[in-house]
Amino acid sequence: MTTHDPARQPSLERAGVGSNGIAMLFLLLIILAASLFGILALSPVIVVGLALLLLAFLFIISGFYMLQPNEGAAITLFGAYRGTDRVNGLRWTWPWMGKQKISLRANNLISQQIKVNDLRGNPIEIAAQLVWRVTDTAQALFDVDDYRGFVTAQVEVAVRTIGARYPYDDFEHKEVTLRGDHDRVSGELRAELINRLSVAGIMVDECGFTHLAYAPEIAGAMLRRQQAAAVVAARETLVAGAVGMVEMALAQLSEKNVVELDDERKAAMVSNLMVVLCGERETQPIVNAGSLY
Repeated sequence: MTTHDPARQPSLERAGVGSNGIAMLFLLLIILAASLFGILALSPVIVVGLALLLLAFLFIISGFYMLQPNEGAAITLFGAYRGTDRVNGLRWTWPWMGKQKISLRANNLISQQIKVNDLRGNPIEIAAQLVWRVTDTAQALFDVDDYRGFVTAQVEVAVRTIGARYPYDDFEHKEVTLRGDHDRVSGELRAELINRLSVAGIMVDECGFTHLAYAPEIAGAMLRRQQAAAVVAARETLVAGAVGMVEMALAQLSEKNVVELDDERKAAMVSNLMVVLCGERETQPIVNAGSLY
């Protein structure tokens, strides 16, 4: 989590000092027309007027700038921030005003795969994807040196923080995990990023993991562990079903008086049925042609 210096005041965006450039373009055309008329006249007075018109032409034309949709321009006066112009189209401001354009469009970033130790200390590989955009142009331009590089660095820190907060997987399904609770973990990652990027006036619209896996050095061991857990779970289900079938067989034999079995024969029957029902291979029956006893 980022900490803020109480003595440091963050920059805040405010409306800029830009004006409609169409009116100034119309004035520029009038100056051009007057200049053409003066060139044709060629009188001494007109020559002085032409010089003034030329200066006015250069003054006006140097104040134009263009803003595309979802684009802003931070206006500065000798290094002091005067506001941000977000109005699209042809714009104009005083020539001595500095104009620094900044995109307000959504940006997509996919981080590099980084190695993180999860809550249990297992090394895992994580990569994240996020959609972000600038909401405060003053903070993005003047409170951080390079806001795009700042986003890239903070994504890695946030991913490491969230990756170390939870285990990769929980075979008993009792804990929040990176693999099993994607929506919750992604929500916490977004909250972490919003908190870290607020100093740069950046909002995170959505984020999530694009890569999540055990590191190669333990991937094989963890795969065998997952396979063993799956086998144990399957065996538990199989044994529970086999016990139910044996109970049902004994109950029906006793209820319908098909055959009377003592405890020893019941134990042998239960053993044989469990072998048949729980065995991995097909069993071969042996026909008893003699007496049961």
